[in-house]
Amino acid sequence: MLSDLFERNAAWSRQKVQNDPDFFARLAAQQSPEFFWIGCSDSRVPANVVAGLDPGEVFVHRNVANVVHSSDMNLLSALEFAVDALQVREIIVCGHYGCGGVKAATEDMPHGLADHWLEPIRRLARAYAVDLAQCADVEARRDRLAELNVIEGVRRASETPILQKAWARGADVRVHGLIYGLQNGCLKPLDCSIGPGHFQTDDLANMAASR
Repeated sequence: MLSDLFERNAAWSRQKVQNDPDFFARLAAQQSPEFFWIGCSDSRVPANVVAGLDPGEVFVHRNVANVVHSSDMNLLSALEFAVDALQVREIIVCGHYGCGGVKAATEDMPHGLADHWLEPIRRLARAYAVDLAQCADVEARRDRLAELNVIEGVRRASETPILQKAWARGADVRVHGLIYGLQNGCLKPLDCSIGPGHFQTDDLANMAASR
């Protein structure tokens, strides 16, 4: 299996050079992505592939169920580097339908360390229990919860000192919430974008309640 990986890599590299002889030279010279992507670790949702972007065009942080934890130093370090060093101006929190992490958060069975990681999603499920109860079936409820998790992630990212300081100094950086459909391969906006001068915590709650 590992030898197959090397063969695929060599074929990919040859194809890239054939199509664009200077591709790797440009990539090695500078990292200047336009987007910072906070996504799920699910192998079916690679950021640059589903967004139709090349390597170097998107800076990526991924974790189980794309949860934005205010104490996650890995995510916060990546966010700070994206905003302050790379000067990325478009931040995307992207979840997906059929998310295994969201499913695990709704199941009444132990999942080890994942149970601690997924606690914010369980809190969302309790907070929006009335809304979720209106969904047609359990899968629809989980997909709706996946949307709410993205909207909550946008809110949490926007509340970080990193973005608050960036906006205070006049940086034109924006945070967007997207959801990806495994069934059709399409990204869908959740209409919860936040930019400088437009952030109100209550606005996010209203957006979540109205969807």
